[in-house]
Amino acid sequence: MSDFYKYFKQNMDGLGLPAPESLFGSVQTAVGNLTVILANIDKFGKTVTVGEVIGATTKLERLGAVATLSASFYVGACIGSLAVATGRDIAGGTSLADVLSFARQNHISRPWLASALHSWPGVHRSNVQRRAHYKYLAANK
Repeated sequence: MSDFYKYFKQNMDGLGLPAPESLFGSVQTAVGNLTVILANIDKFGKTVTVGEVIGATTKLERLGAVATLSASFYVGACIGSLAVATGRDIAGGTSLADVLSFARQNHISRPWLASALHSWPGVHRSNVQRRAHYKYLAANK
């Protein structure tokens, strides 16, 4: 049995972000839901909030707790957590290159993703100090 969700949730918890199992319980479910969020970012722009994305699709209503965050930050954190979880589940670790490669392979990469992950390295590296404060910083950008 895969420990994907356990690792995904641990990484998101470390960032102080919700990760409902109904949305992120498996790699396939997580990629599918991130594709929905990314489609809305593509449609409304990088500054759209999670709340605005929720308004466009009821499927994501369980993310209401982070409605004020930018959707690009949240999806970047999710993509980082996806890569961390799959890396730990399969091979024991991940790097920024692994995250970007994973995103490309799963068609969830965007031109702004590398810059976002570089700005917020704690989304894919658990040893970054103050990573739990990212959501507060992202909400006030």
